[in-house]
Amino acid sequence: MNAAPLGWKAVAISEVAQVVGGGTPPSKDQRCFAAPGQGIPWVTPADLSGYKLQEISRGSRDLTPAGLAACSAKLLPAGAVLFSSRAPIGYVAIAGGPVATNQGFKSFVFPEGIDSRFAYYQLRHIKPVAEALATGTTFKELSGSAAAKLPFLLAPASEQKRIADKLDTVLTRVDAVNTRLARVAPILKRFRQSVLAAATSGRLTEDWRGGQSPDWNQPLFAEVVVESLTGLVRSASEQFSIKDGLVPYLKMNSVGEMWGYECVDLPGVHCSAEEFKRYELRQGDWLFNTRNSVELVGKSCVWNGPAGVVFNNNLLRARFHSGINPMWVEIFFRSPKGRDLLAAVKSATTSVAAIYQRSLMGLPILRPPEEEQTEIVRRVETLFNFADRLEARLQTAQSATGRLTPALLAKAFRGELVPQDPNDEPAIDLLRRLQQEAPSTSTRRGRKSAV
Repeated sequence: MNAAPLGWKAVAISEVAQVVGGGTPPSKDQRCFAAPGQGIPWVTPADLSGYKLQEISRGSRDLTPAGLAACSAKLLPAGAVLFSSRAPIGYVAIAGGPVATNQGFKSFVFPEGIDSRFAYYQLRHIKPVAEALATGTTFKELSGSAAAKLPFLLAPASEQKRIADKLDTVLTRVDAVNTRLARVAPILKRFRQSVLAAATSGRLTEDWRGGQSPDWNQPLFAEVVVESLTGLVRSASEQFSIKDGLVPYLKMNSVGEMWGYECVDLPGVHCSAEEFKRYELRQGDWLFNTRNSVELVGKSCVWNGPAGVVFNNNLLRARFHSGINPMWVEIFFRSPKGRDLLAAVKSATTSVAAIYQRSLMGLPILRPPEEEQTEIVRRVETLFNFADRLEARLQTAQSATGRLTPALLAKAFRGELVPQDPNDEPAIDLLRRLQQEAPSTSTRRGRKSAV
């Protein structure tokens, strides 16, 4: 248990709160359930997945009185602190009104003198402790007896309120910053797509052409390809960690969803000299993922990696006639125009999709003059590098703000977030008073203390 700050008292949470489990009535008996707002509010851990508010008043389903009576769920008072005890452990919310929960919670009903918001933040802070106390093989669960032993730092009532008020203020600001930062990544994604759309419409190089309309040919893809080949077949049992005598083997999961490829931790395979000669990648090879999930099929990249790498049979390698810049081909098929063409020839089942070589070769592709292709590639790469730098700064900012909440909670429960007042009633006196009133605490509301 953590050392208590001056004037605080370290206790087990069951010394200051009633621990209450939940329950679920027979799931197939529709008489047990009601639509939200038409019965007894009932919360499950799924209702708190992605939930951002401090209080919750009901979940996606209500219970009927018969449903509540048919299970071990109890009606908790407003101000009870709900704490998910499995799947996953550590979701926390304050009951905004009377609610029941399913068995995925161990909830805490606090007496007057303990601010529910103070308890809410402290339970968020000790989530790792709860996870460490959990047991189970299929999934971890915090038992009722383990929940009762959770460490709780009891602060003077007035200090609880000051801490809760301060955390309400600063964490609201942190959440607002995180929300704004989360909007940036979709903006950057749209920016990249806008760049690709401008590149393939001629707008990106309109000034380069002196304002003239693009005079671009539109051959079939097969007409610009010198050679196309699907890769080397090697089963999972024929793939090994890289070591002497093995050849690096590029697979479809190394091709990025957005741009480029990742040439790290490639498996190694045995291949003959003839296979190596046939399937070795060269600088400027265009690689296209012909088989994958419905969402990911059609990923592509231009190979600029090291020599001595062969490629997998789910990838198609294309080499082009002179006058065709492989990066222009990449830009075209990554653009909205190219994605629409690929979507039209995609053959898909429920979980697997394919774009067959014959279908790909039959698609039309725009062909600007070679000089304009070079200029388009240069401008796209410049703008994408700008977006990459912004994305790196975004990730740095998100990493920094992601550390703020744990740091602020830790500071709060070291007693360092707000000034202490020597005139506050010591926590030991508060604890004695709560213990004297214990018989009536189960019916009291643990709302904001009136101090």
